[in-house]
Amino acid sequence: MEKVKILWVDDEIELLKPHILFLERKGYSISTANNGEDAIDMIDNQGYDIIFLDENMPGISGLETLSLIYEKHNIPVVMITKSEEEYIMEEALGSKISDYLIKPVNPHQILLTLKKNLDTKRLVNHKVTSNYQKDFREISMALIEACINAFEHSESNKQIEIHFRIKGDELEIQVTDKGKGFDESNVKIPKIESKLNSDERKRGWGIMLIKELMDSVDFESDHTGTTLTMVKKKDTNE
Repeated sequence: MEKVKILWVDDEIELLKPHILFLERKGYSISTANNGEDAIDMIDNQGYDIIFLDENMPGISGLETLSLIYEKHNIPVVMITKSEEEYIMEEALGSKISDYLIKPVNPHQILLTLKKNLDTKRLVNHKVTSNYQKDFREISMALIEACINAFEHSESNKQIEIHFRIKGDELEIQVTDKGKGFDESNVKIPKIESKLNSDERKRGWGIMLIKELMDSVDFESDHTGTTLTMVKKKDTNE
């Protein structure tokens, strides 16, 4: 299993060696920087899973470093500060830090913070991945069903056209055949749950199933053929 990579930024990094050794014994990979400029260079050239950032450093401050990090990267940042002054915490929280700790910190505080923030990140990534997999599965099923209709139910000449188009956050798919067309009123309403939970490629689900799977469905059908247009929208929570 790949080690979690941590960047710890503190101008007194030598004083934190016991904490670093503790985390390394727990299986974490630790890189260090003693100023914001070096930290930015390291982040630009390497991938880190989380950053511990001292608020009070010479040169560019922790808050300035935080702002530069978020200009280019989406990495959890834990701010570590000696001060509980309200304006500092307001600025840090307003910059959307993942967490903050007040010095002096002990190794177990650091470990708990790591677990809390990395588990949250893992769960969010899992949710996004699951959403993409669900969308892909539904699009695939809708396209298969549309092709079955075009090849068989419309009694076409077995030639169909499929066009894909991305418009902003929408995927549009058009399936066109040259068959005799069909009447939507003759399509039975399917039970979507049985289709999703079945490994069988059952037929006859038609336009109503496609409507269940996609966000919008339109079609034009007459004696010259049918054009089915279906759209899947990106989940705005992803």
